Amino acid sequence: MVVKPKVIDLFCGCGGFGLGAKLAGFDVTHALDIDATLHSSYEINFPKTAVITADIGKINESDWVKLIQDSPIDGVIGGPPCQGYSRIGKANIDDPRRSLISDFFRNIDIIRPIFFIMENVEGLLDKKNIVELEKATSLIYNNYFIDEPIVVDASEMGAPTKRKRVIVFGYRKDKEHIFKDFKFKTKNNQRTNVHEAIFDLPHPIDCEIKNDHCWSSYRINNQLSDYALRMRTPPKRDMGSKDYVNKITENLVSGLWSTKHTKPVIERFSNLKPGETDRVSRAKRLAWDGFCPTLRAGTGSDKGSFQSVRPIHPSEPRVISVREAARLQGFPDWFMFHHTKWHSFRMIGNSVSPIVSENLLRQVKQCIQNENKE
Repeated sequence: MVVKPKVIDLFCGCGGFGLGAKLAGFDVTHALDIDATLHSSYEINFPKTAVITADIGKINESDWVKLIQDSPIDGVIGGPPCQGYSRIGKANIDDPRRSLISDFFRNIDIIRPIFFIMENVEGLLDKKNIVELEKATSLIYNNYFIDEPIVVDASEMGAPTKRKRVIVFGYRKDKEHIFKDFKFKTKNNQRTNVHEAIFDLPHPIDCEIKNDHCWSSYRINNQLSDYALRMRTPPKRDMGSKDYVNKITENLVSGLWSTKHTKPVIERFSNLKPGETDRVSRAKRLAWDGFCPTLRAGTGSDKGSFQSVRPIHPSEPRVISVREAARLQGFPDWFMFHHTKWHSFRMIGNSVSPIVSENLLRQVKQCIQNENKE
């Protein structure tokens, strides 16, 4: 029996980072987040993972001793909240969420994994923000080497979205030989456009049943892209909800809530050309042969419950559905979100693209495997 390397997922959200880890061959032992709604689908999609609602800023060493006991942890992954560093919005330097990056590294110092990967927005590297990153990483300087932060573009790694993110990678000094001369490859030959990603999905529908995940049959399509085929593939046995997976095998897919638009909105959307932006909503119309812009999360009830702007469908006068957003972010069709449209969009917008995380973590796992062979 092959023992998989173990990782812990901090600020886990719905599990985009964790899904990439699982697909790359890691065992995600624990996942933590303070927002119970955002991580409500995690334990359903990953039934073997211990999912914990916790304020990571308050987790201490005794808590980790109870959680992981004497089990060695190979890696820690996570994307601390990015609103305090975003180039969009206020990016308030007094935003208390800015301190959560330090909490990420404080927990690294307690857990002492072989490696860690942290994800955040590009704005983290801006002059007014990078001091926070430097202060946070100083917590682990004695025990870890930390590579220069890099910026990755999801569209250059096979995802159908132009989503740029900062990646911070580090490893324990006593494991330097494992990662000697290692640098992430952040580009590959795979490119997936909007057409390849969502053309086979059914039209949104009116869902009358409350708390239903809004199911419908796939469109008949005899020329599925490789990407669509991959998204339709059922998961491995230790992932996914059994009921959900059964419906996928019955040619059904979820997340198809329709959005009601007024007649003037429909007229405006109808007149937009691909790539143009609606002057009122500021929503951009997707192009079939292009990429999706970065999907955003909106805010929770504690921040006013604002719905983020969603892209407009390439050929229909409407915004995209939850399942279309999931495909564009890189989530497979078996992945379950919330039973409401609003929280599902929050989950997707807050998540790391699983395609990016799988790509990065496969490279890390290869280093670990090479060391084990030697």
